[in-house]
Amino acid sequence: MTIQPPRTADPGSFSIGYDQSLPPQRAAVYGVQHLLALTGLWVFPATLGSAVGLESEQVALIIQGCFLLTGIVTIASSSRVLRLPIVQGPTAALLVALIATGGQFGLGTAFGSMIIAGLLSALLAFPLARLGLYGHLARVVSNPLVFGVMFLVLGAQLASIGVSGWFTELAPGTGFGPGVIIAVISALAVAGCMIFGGNTILKRLAILAGVAIGTVLAAAMGVWSPPDLTATPLIGAPTLLPFGIGFSWAAVPIMMIGFLQAGAESMSVYALLGRWSGQKVDVNRANRGLSVEFVGSAIGGLFGGIGTTSYPENAGILRVSGIASRSVTIAAGALAVGLAFFPPLALFIANLPGPALSAAATILFGVIAISGVQQLRHVEWDDLNLIVAAVAS
Repeated sequence: MTIQPPRTADPGSFSIGYDQSLPPQRAAVYGVQHLLALTGLWVFPATLGSAVGLESEQVALIIQGCFLLTGIVTIASSSRVLRLPIVQGPTAALLVALIATGGQFGLGTAFGSMIIAGLLSALLAFPLARLGLYGHLARVVSNPLVFGVMFLVLGAQLASIGVSGWFTELAPGTGFGPGVIIAVISALAVAGCMIFGGNTILKRLAILAGVAIGTVLAAAMGVWSPPDLTATPLIGAPTLLPFGIGFSWAAVPIMMIGFLQAGAESMSVYALLGRWSGQKVDVNRANRGLSVEFVGSAIGGLFGGIGTTSYPENAGILRVSGIASRSVTIAAGALAVGLAFFPPLALFIANLPGPALSAAATILFGVIAISGVQQLRHVEWDDLNLIVAAVAS
């Protein structure tokens, strides 16, 4: 979502092309790699829960909703709609919108407003001839000035939430010391994987590796232990309307801005994958993809899922592995849907040590902010652009 893959590639360099199929078992193995690289899927629910003061059981419901939403949209995008190896996951833009509106109106109203905004955005992207407006608007939003300011503001807002979690007291009476140590080690692990991982899977999984190392350290220090899952049913459907339902007309425009930013990011991935395969992804085709993304986000919002976007990290995995088959991304989507019905996993993720998650989140959100700075390098700073950036900030 934030680490951009190579912009040019020889379509013939893939050992397995987009329309070549793999046996189900092999597709599932590669699909797991794609799920593990969805940083937002593992970090964003905890960030939302921390920001609005949720219990771990409530965060687990959001995680189930995110898995369901990720799976539905990934399958739809990769199969009949776009016919590109697209992988979708929670977007920082809608995470910020949910935090802002959830803190003021409650999460029921926040998710209800996201559902309405998703349906309105899908209507604006409806691929009727060339009348779908979102495809055209997203091209404007992808301008380095607009895109850069959005990323800079989003990253800065979220990074402040991540830093506060470094000082979480993991166990009664332990104080802040162990939490800070775990956060620092986790952050160093993430940074090490990103710096020394080269163009490998290790770099793509840096966030997850940092969380895993921080979790093991917390367990070794005796300040964290795995949650008791014996009372948790092995199979259970995501909860419909876990926070109730409502909406606010003041919140809907905020959500639509989030969908616009998510759509612009998705369109850049569509275009990239199109170039890699020698295909043209025109506005009409892009609008089909955006429509599915927005409708899927509205459906997922019914179950507490955070709205999605297409992840460049997963496009990077295609380049690293050489396996670009749509059957792999479809398998990743199917696995995500299956995991949505496995409550023990959601509860385990929700109970991971806060400092480890917060450290990984801080770096992730910092990278988002720096990505915005990189975009702004390409802006010619005349008076008009200065005013636009000042207002957007």
